[in-house]
Amino acid sequence: MTTLTIDVPDDLAEEAKNAGLLAPDAVEAMLRATLRRCSVDGLFEAADTFATVDFSPTTLAEIQEGVNAVRSQGRRRASGS
Repeated sequence: MTTLTIDVPDDLAEEAKNAGLLAPDAVEAMLRATLRRCSVDGLFEAADTFATVDFSPTTLAEIQEGVNAVRSQGRRRASGS
């Protein structure tokens, strides 16, 4: 277990305490909910970015060019060049 110390204005601390928000289980629930929301927000941001990427189809010639480059590189490594 980790103990957290935070500085907040006195009136906010009092209001949060009166609302039961400073109880360990309440703080844990709020932190977990916020982390989940941040994670989901990150997924949506990534999806938005992904949606803007232009994925033009790769031609067979481009694929073959890539295969040839990898094979050539492998041959160079094998020969010690």
